[in-house]
Order: sequence, then structure tokens, then C-alpha cells
Amino acid sequence: MSELKQLIEKFIELDDDLNEKIENYLENNDDIDEAFENDNKQQIEELGELYHEIEHQVFHEEFIIVSNASSEDKEVVALIVSDEDEESEEFVIPAFTDEAEAQTAIETFKEQFEENEFTCDKKTGSEIVADHSEDEDFIGIAINAPQWDFVIGSEEVHECHD
Repeated sequence: MSELKQLIEKFIELDDDLNEKIENYLENNDDIDEAFENDNKQQIEELGELYHEIEHQVFHEEFIIVSNASSEDKEVVALIVSDEDEESEEFVIPAFTDEAEAQTAIETFKEQFEENEFTCDKKTGSEIVADHSEDEDFIGIAINAPQWDFVIGSEEVHECHD
């Protein structure tokens, strides 16, 4: 398993645990207070540090991206994330950490768009962001969507200069 996948899985586990604590706390209280934040300060800080590591990993990580090979110009599969009410459609590019994840996604895409043929290419996170940086509706990269839908904002994908 790649280091990035391990970091994301750990992040999701910690985040789910913290969200459960918040739900339980809010059942008995009106709002999150300073005492709750102090009791969970270490976990909150660990989440921030993990997310920061993930931002840096995504910059260099080589992902598999899925394209629609049936169209005249090969076009990368994108996931729309806007509400139906909104005029513009914001989107993320799904990127996969391994071929098994990509094949699982392709099966899902084929259920939605059965007439399309799909192909896979490899690109780093920085290349994916660069390819779509001119599009103001591009939000970022969804890692291992639709299994995780772990989204990293395009502005957060960066090289570490620490």
C-alpha cells in the first residue's frame, strides 16, 4: 500500500472518530466549547498535520486518471460537485492510487455511461492540477473516488519547502 493511501486511511479514521465525538457531545450540549476543543486538541492537531502531509504527497504522487475514449477528443472523467440550483458546475478530477481502484471506478462509470469506452493514463497530482488550472470551475482532485471521495483542493496541492 502506498504511503499516500496509508495517510488518507489514517486521516479518514481519525476524522470519523472525531466526528462521532462531536455528534455525541452535541447531543448533550448546544455548541462545541473550549473544554471540548482542549480535550481533543491532540487529535485535531494530528488531523491538521496529516492533511498537510497528504497535500505534499499529492504533488508528487503518480495517479491513474480515467478518460472517456469514445469522444472525439479524449476527455478526462470529471465528477460534478455543484448543487443543481447553481448556474456553474464545479468539478473534481477523480484520481486513483492503483489499477484496482481505477477498475472499480470504471465499473461504476460504465453503469452511468454504458455507451462509453474508458482508458487510463498516469499523471502526477501537480500535472493534473496544472492541466485544469485555467478552468475556474475546477475544485481539485478526488482520490479513489467513488470509494473514498477524499478531495484535495487544487490550491492545496503543493511541493513541500520545509
